[in-house]
Amino acid sequence: MLDRFRAFWTAVFTPVVNLLLRWGVSPDAVTLVGTLGVVAGALVFFPRGDLFVGVLVITAFVFSDLVDGAMARQSGRVSVFGAFLDSTLDRIGDAAIFAGLAMYFVGPGDNDALAALAIYCLVMGSVTSYARARAEALGMQAKVGIAERADRLVSILVITGLADLAVILGASQKALWAIPVTLGALAVASTVTVVQRILVVRRQAHALAAS
Repeated sequence: MLDRFRAFWTAVFTPVVNLLLRWGVSPDAVTLVGTLGVVAGALVFFPRGDLFVGVLVITAFVFSDLVDGAMARQSGRVSVFGAFLDSTLDRIGDAAIFAGLAMYFVGPGDNDALAALAIYCLVMGSVTSYARARAEALGMQAKVGIAERADRLVSILVITGLADLAVILGASQKALWAIPVTLGALAVASTVTVVQRILVVRRQAHALAAS
C-alpha cells in the first residue's frame, strides 16, 4: 500500500532526504537503521504485550524504505548491491513482525494455536517472496497474487495497532481477536498467492519446453 502512494510520501520526506545527504549519510546506512528499528519495535514491544507502542515504532522506521530509495536516486548512488541489501533486509523486518506476534501469543496472548498461525504467516510471506525471486532468476515472471508484501504489512500493523489501542481506551479484551482474524485472512491470502505463482511459472516453463 505504501507503494501506491510512493510519490506522495517521497515528496513529504524530501526535506529529510536532503538533510541526510548533506550530512553524508549513505542510503545503505538508512536501510540498515530502518531494519534494526522495525526488528526492535517488533521483538521488544510485541512479546511484552505493548502492541500499540510496537506498531508506532515499526511504522516510524518502515518509512525508511522510502527515504533510502529517494536518497539513492537523488544522489545517483543507485546500485545493484543497494537493491539487494534493501530487499534482503525487508525480509528480515517482515519476519520480525510476525515473529513478534508469535512471541506475544506464546506469552501474554497465551494461545499456542495463534502463535502457530503467526509463524505460518511468517513462513508463507517468505515463500511468496522466494517464489517470485526464484522465477525471475530462471528468466520467468511471477508478479501475481492477491497478497502483495505491502498489503500484508499494512493490514496486520493497522489492525494490531487499532485493536490494542481500543483495549487501552477501555474496550473489551475481545477487541484483540481482530488480530488473529487478520492473521487468518493473511494466511489464506498468502497461500493462494503462492499457488498462483506456482501455476503461472508452471505455464511459462511448459511454454519454454514446448518452444
